[in-house]
Order: sequence, then structure tokens, then C-alpha cells
Amino acid sequence: MIPEFGYNARLSETLAVGLTVYGNGGMNTSYAPFPNGQNLLGGTGKLGVDLMQIIVAPTLAIQVAEGHALGVSPLLVWQRFEAYGLQGFAGMSSDPANLTNRGKDNSTGIGVRVGYMGKLGDRVTVGAAYSPRVRMGRFDKYRGLFAGAGDFDIPANYGVGVALQLTPAWTLALDATRIRYGGVPSIANGSLSQVMAGQPLGAASGPGFGWRDIGIVKLGVQWQMDERWTLRAGVNKGGNPIRAQDAMFNILAPGVIREHVTFGATYTPDKQTEWTFALWHGRRETVVGPSVDFSSMAMNPTGTRIGMHQNGFGVQYSRKF
Repeated sequence: MIPEFGYNARLSETLAVGLTVYGNGGMNTSYAPFPNGQNLLGGTGKLGVDLMQIIVAPTLAIQVAEGHALGVSPLLVWQRFEAYGLQGFAGMSSDPANLTNRGKDNSTGIGVRVGYMGKLGDRVTVGAAYSPRVRMGRFDKYRGLFAGAGDFDIPANYGVGVALQLTPAWTLALDATRIRYGGVPSIANGSLSQVMAGQPLGAASGPGFGWRDIGIVKLGVQWQMDERWTLRAGVNKGGNPIRAQDAMFNILAPGVIREHVTFGATYTPDKQTEWTFALWHGRRETVVGPSVDFSSMAMNPTGTRIGMHQNGFGVQYSRKF
């Protein structure tokens, strides 16, 4: 379950305020052990991680000219993390006592997002937004796992978009976004490459997940079918942040999906109420890479195969006061 909430109000003809609460992302994996009690990464018992991020974003928006507005949102971020079953990495950690099976740990941080939206004539609307890297407090219970003694920041991201009003009933929208995973060492540092270089887990240059920066392009279409129904469809195509050489560590976080297909609709029973529904499917992707037996450091060049697909459903209720 991923919650979200929003409220906005106009204070004057040129000024508006709002509040948004949303799940920024996360990852939950859980793998049962083999019959002998050992798991996929050489530890004991169940193997997995649980990461959750929630952002509270109050917003101030001002119209700087007719049809053109600027906005700013402080980002109040809370995240929670837990890892278990990583005992097999104890010999590679700078702090084995704070590597795995330490329960849930929390961290907080403050960031910002700035944006612009403007109308270029009657048919074209453009927008842009930027959020720099959010510096988060450390996960002290996992300072022997994440590079930088438990450091796990939220990467910078930015994007631009354009919407074209083809007819009074049809709208076409195109977005392009960039996520700077490479700016966060605990996410971007190489995994096996850092192990082979003798860098311990938890060190400033210690192993990470090897995620690289990615770009995402989204194309959507909206049809105002009648006064009550609006229908939507879209596609989302992005890069895969995980390369073959980092597949083994990313058993914990196999975020390899590159394409999503989405469908949605809004039903407006009266002037004050809206119900919005959405369905999406992330097409399955796989990455094959090496695996290592850390007891002997023997490598199998194709010993790891990770894959993922996703299905989701969302419902939203809106009320105008």
C-alpha cells in the first residue's frame, strides 16, 4: 500500500498554497532460505530488505505573469529501512555488528523542489521541475552495510514536459525526466568491483548497488469523453540502472524494469466530486551477471539472474470546497 494526500487553496488571484503527502518509492524483497538454512547470498534464514520513503511537501505557487507560474516545495522526508539474512557479508563489512538483522531503522532529511508552468498560447502548456539531492540522516543500525557509514540520500532529479491541446476533447502530453542515482555513493558505488578492490561495506568508497543515472520518457493521451468521464492512457520508457556486473548485490533490489503501460479514468458525478482510477503494468526485464563464492572468491560469470515485473492499481477521491 502506498498512500497519498493533497490539498490546495487559492489565497488571491496570483497566490496559492498546497500540501502533498506521497510515497516517493521503496523496495521490499523477501527470499526463503534453502532447506539447509542458507540463503541466496550465503547468509542464514530469510533474506531481504524493506525500504520505505514518505515525503510531506507544503507548496507555495505564484503567478508571475498571465498564464505563467512558479512554485516551491520544501520536502520533509522520512525513510525506514531493514535488512536481514546478510551474514554472509560479515567478513566484508567495516562494522559487522551493524550489517544485518538489526530491525527497522529510521532517518529524516529536508530537501526542496522548484518548478515552473506556463501556457504558450491557447493549445500548449509547458513545465519544468528540479529537486537537488536530499541529504538524509544516517541509518546507524546499518552503518556496516551502506557506504558512508549508513548514508542513504535521495538522488537529485529534474524534468521537463509539454501538453498539447489537440482539440477541446483531446490532450497529448510528453515528459522527460532524469534521475541522478550516480550522485549517491551508497546507491551508485560498484558492488563486486569495490569488493575486489578490497573496499569494505560501510566505508566511504565501499560497495553500493552500482546504479547509474537514468532517463525516463513518458507519453500520455487524455480524452474528455463527456461531462462525467475522462479517459487516459500512457507509456513510460526508461533506462535500466543495473548493469550485469552488479546483478548479484541487486538480488536485494532488482529494480530493472524499463517499460510501463498505464490506463486511467476520472468520473465526475457532480461539480464538487471526482473519482480517479488507474491501472499500470511494468513489463518484465531480466539482468544476468556474475556470482561470487566469497569463501573461495571463485566467480561464475553467469551465476546470477534477476528479474522483475509489476502490476498496480490506484484509486483517488477528490472534493472541491
